[in-house]
Amino acid sequence: MWEDSAVKRLLLLLALLPLACGRPEPGTPVVNKEPVSVRGWIADVDRPDSGGTFKTVETEAARRGAMFQSTNIWMDDAPYVSGGVADSGAFILLDVPPGNSTVEFAPPGGPVSRLRMENVPGNADVFLPGLILKDNAAGFADPSAVKVRLAARVAKETPTGAFAIIAGQRIPIVNAPIAQMTDRHEYPTPPSVGLAPLATVK
Repeated sequence: MWEDSAVKRLLLLLALLPLACGRPEPGTPVVNKEPVSVRGWIADVDRPDSGGTFKTVETEAARRGAMFQSTNIWMDDAPYVSGGVADSGAFILLDVPPGNSTVEFAPPGGPVSRLRMENVPGNADVFLPGLILKDNAAGFADPSAVKVRLAARVAKETPTGAFAIIAGQRIPIVNAPIAQMTDRHEYPTPPSVGLAPLATVK
């Protein structure tokens, strides 16, 4: 008698299991199956010079370090995106949906800067070095350094013939050797700004 009851409960559980593992309700956000990684670093925030402040390499490095620590990064309508901004200004966002999206940066005491990305293919790595945050927008110190890469079985980076639009710039999408794509889940390393050499008196 007890065994029959246990078997019936087990069969009922097995019948309900597919319902529990079924598709989510319509409109429920899910992680994209071809997530994009977005990485780079902030070079600076473009703000009017307040004047009266004596700038040195040390004071500028301290200013930028404090600013980077307090800068927030996010994407609207992408609840599963993870990442952040490091003290060095390097940033990373993982599980970004492909296609068209907008990354938003909020430096302390300044307006939100938005960086629009369009036509980004699935599984791409978007590399954004030397980002300059401006009022409501973002630009680059060197737009030619921006890359959109796809992992492929190639010996060297090869253009695909397709383009993405990053912050209004037309960026070629390239196939990159798989071995070069191992860094796509890591914070990049910004170039270090060395201290000015001391004068030597002879």
